[in-house]
Amino acid sequence: MKNKQEIGSPMIDKPIVVALDYPSLEQALAMAAQLDPQRCRLKVGKELYTRTGPKIIEALSAKGFEIFLDLKFHDIPNTVAKAVRCAAEMGVWMVNVHASGGRKMMEQARHELDQVKDQRTLLIAVTVLTSMQHSDLAEIGIDIEPMLHVQRLAELTKQSGLDGVVCSAQEAAMLRSSLGADFRLVTPGIRLAGDSSDDQQRIMTPGKALAQGSNYLVIGRPITKAAKPMQALLAIEQDISNALV
Repeated sequence: MKNKQEIGSPMIDKPIVVALDYPSLEQALAMAAQLDPQRCRLKVGKELYTRTGPKIIEALSAKGFEIFLDLKFHDIPNTVAKAVRCAAEMGVWMVNVHASGGRKMMEQARHELDQVKDQRTLLIAVTVLTSMQHSDLAEIGIDIEPMLHVQRLAELTKQSGLDGVVCSAQEAAMLRSSLGADFRLVTPGIRLAGDSSDDQQRIMTPGKALAQGSNYLVIGRPITKAAKPMQALLAIEQDISNALV
């Protein structure tokens, strides 16, 4: 039986990654000021990074936060490899690429990342976006169930030497079983019971997602749109704690 976490103390290994999906540096920093770097990490995505550039990474790092730079690189191998290296040299905790970029792209990114001195940045790959269903895949010529395509891309990611994948929590148990305990599973589409699903299609509660094998939970609107973001984060910790009894 797993030990129940004390909600008054930080969660072990900080599984919660708060998505700062904002259009400006000021808004992102205002939200970060309401959170605790001992209890969560932060995700910086395409909109915020395009608006602010490296300034947002520097500012959040100065506040003690570890950063997941979520830019989902997908290009020719050399271009992706150099971009991944830049991210590591900025000191981000984690960076990602699209697994659909293929083995050569992922292997070259892994090799380039390994050249960075004192490199500790995790390199993961996106499998199938949690906003996509079978019909969406069929429209782009992939006429199989999302779970099967996720499995195929996750296996390729591991073979290419990456640290893990972004996946739906609905695929976590399957991937944990087939890819082993050390392969990281990063899960968006997390909602407490009763929350709106917004534009996510394959969702799950925080505690159930971790119980299924996810390592890190990317959570945006349930925290950032809450009247009291830190209380929302604590409620998510409570859900996790209850599930791990």
